[in-house]
Amino acid sequence: MVRPSPVPRVVRVLIVDDSAMVRKILTMGLSSDRFIEVVGAASNPDTAWKMIQDLRPDVITLDVEMPDMDGISFLRAFLPKARVPTVMISAHTRDGAQTSIDAMEAGAVDIIPKPALAGLANGLPAMMADICARVRAAADAHVILGRTRPAIPRGPVPVEPRPKGRSNSAEILALGSSTGGVQALGTILPMFPADCPPIVIVQHMPEAFTGPFATRLDGTCTVTVREAQDGDLLEPGTVFIAPGGKRHMEIIAHGRGYRIRLAEGPAVCFSRPSVDVLFNSVARLAGSNAAAAILTGMGRDGAAGLLAIRNAGGRTLAQDEETSVVYGMPMAAWENGAAEAALPLEDIPARMLAMLAQRTTRTELRA
Repeated sequence: MVRPSPVPRVVRVLIVDDSAMVRKILTMGLSSDRFIEVVGAASNPDTAWKMIQDLRPDVITLDVEMPDMDGISFLRAFLPKARVPTVMISAHTRDGAQTSIDAMEAGAVDIIPKPALAGLANGLPAMMADICARVRAAADAHVILGRTRPAIPRGPVPVEPRPKGRSNSAEILALGSSTGGVQALGTILPMFPADCPPIVIVQHMPEAFTGPFATRLDGTCTVTVREAQDGDLLEPGTVFIAPGGKRHMEIIAHGRGYRIRLAEGPAVCFSRPSVDVLFNSVARLAGSNAAAAILTGMGRDGAAGLLAIRNAGGRTLAQDEETSVVYGMPMAAWENGAAEAALPLEDIPARMLAMLAQRTTRTELRA
């Protein structure tokens, strides 16, 4: 995987969508970025495959719903042959979200909400700026081929037994991810045991996508996975994923443990919900009772918050470059000194749990 160059290269993009209007909107919007060249637009899978072979694009934007062959089937057919980073275009519907998550598990690197025709004139510039940034980031993505059928969940990682006679209700695990996070979280969450400390997660996803994503994960994990709601009590063996959209997620004190607070606020690191906002609340309330990790993703969201957790006595990790789809967020957390270590993705659950077990043991010995 190649890190982004200091001088951005021109990214050659192929648009695949059966809607002539969407093809036109995406072509105009992407072409407005001087570092993006739209090399073609296809309305069906057969034409798209021919253009992929002839034009060799750096990135493909792919509609979920297409005639003759849906986007997921097309992705599974061409990705093993071409290995072109692919960004899915999906409507803001529950069915669209579930299908897009299938696509992410099959190897797509990102999800972009399909431009809505209603009110398009007012919101197009801001929307296209985000789309352009994510398409440029996708060009540097490490394509990881996904699964064609549901995976058999791996067993929970073995960890050292915790000392008896002590409540661990104040312990907490925190994760932050973005581009490539759907596959990453799908890989590691089944590895956490049913009695592990509560886990809070910010995964950058569009509104209405995090609910189906949580439901999907819940069916493959021994822990319970749900989309967080304001006021949720953090309990062992439960994972809370921040809802995509308009609010940040934080933890607040509740007795010896924590509750979820969803609060409106400006975007942080161009993100809402933001990993930094969640991690800063973990640093303030949990301190040395926390272990946190930054996973694959573009940008810097989470680096400052992870550093706050480390400075508060918590334990911190980052995913390594080799296993990251996009080595942006983990690299930022490594470069600012926030992460104690950079690890392959599948090593992170065991290390996080071991870190908390070591802290608990030291506390018991001092007592």
